[in-house]
Amino acid sequence: MNSERMYSIILAPHVSEKSALIGEVANQYAFKVTNDATKPEIKGAVEQLFNVNVIELQVLNVKGKTKRNSRGKLRRRPNWKKAYVRLDEGQEIDFSDMGQ
Repeated sequence: MNSERMYSIILAPHVSEKSALIGEVANQYAFKVTNDATKPEIKGAVEQLFNVNVIELQVLNVKGKTKRNSRGKLRRRPNWKKAYVRLDEGQEIDFSDMGQ
């Protein structure tokens, strides 16, 4: 996998109450990934970008919700893909220094 593709697969960490809970309990992290990414690509990208060993990977497609805009028209938010990544014991990903 070329480095350009590797950097474009993982879009952002998915931060929610559930992702924080599984991060503490099961050593799992949630990421927003591109819709065309496959499991081997996601696993390789996480292992190379963060220097960790991925034990388990679960991928799911999240359907976009229908919402009303300010004028009352119905609009649909886009579909997106989420990946739950479980790491080897003793390994962790620190997101605090990612923006610098």
